[in-house]
Amino acid sequence: MEIIEENKLEELLRLAADEPAHRPEFCETLLNSNVFLLGATEQVEAYGHNNLEAGSHIQIQHWQRADGLSVIPFFSSLEVLQKSIDTEQSYLMLPARSLFEMTQGATLFLNPKSNYGKEFLPQEVAQLLTTGISQSPIQRVVERETTVLLGEPANYPHKMIDSLTQLFAKHRNVNSAYLALMHDKSVDEKPHLIIGIETDGDAKKVITEAGSVATDTLPKGESIDFYQITENDSGLSEFLLTQIKPFYEKRWGTKLCSALGSGKA
Repeated sequence: MEIIEENKLEELLRLAADEPAHRPEFCETLLNSNVFLLGATEQVEAYGHNNLEAGSHIQIQHWQRADGLSVIPFFSSLEVLQKSIDTEQSYLMLPARSLFEMTQGATLFLNPKSNYGKEFLPQEVAQLLTTGISQSPIQRVVERETTVLLGEPANYPHKMIDSLTQLFAKHRNVNSAYLALMHDKSVDEKPHLIIGIETDGDAKKVITEAGSVATDTLPKGESIDFYQITENDSGLSEFLLTQIKPFYEKRWGTKLCSALGSGKA
């Protein structure tokens, strides 16, 4: 049995298939990676590496899914591409971001014949190019003083909290995180989950990633808000810090990273 050593992108693709906490890092790594696709360009004059000039025309091969939909296959490495075809074919290597930009509106499929693959629909590609992540939360600003009811959820979302804990452990600026139940009767008919995040500096990136992870792990029918805890806030921040036990603290994340890290045999 032939064994192909994984590159970083392939490792994250495999991990992200089962654990949403790895999906933001997968998206970031993908956008910064070179990928391979079946195709040709009129400017290639010899085998080997050729630089494409701006405005170059390339021909990209499409495959058909079982339902007849046309997709553009692309691959995480030359080895994976070669294992996916039966005959010798020409190929191109280019940055994944460039591929997404030049094929907007099309459906693409990463490693379609491998054990782990990922389909990218047009709206997902557009989101990736805009925010760097496949799905992004909507920012909401409370413009006036609002009275809300706060408490703790009776049905604890274990899977979501486990995934978020793994995500926060990847971010050194996350100090702690808290889960609560909030009901703003002026906006919602029923209470919804809220997670407060205490960070050093700007929390925008981690909240964006956390929103994506939560979307993939939220219990059915639930919704969630994320909130950056701030000093001298006598409202929600004070409630979370004084009344709720954190489900994540940085020192736990350090232990988690150590447990997941590699060692020597």
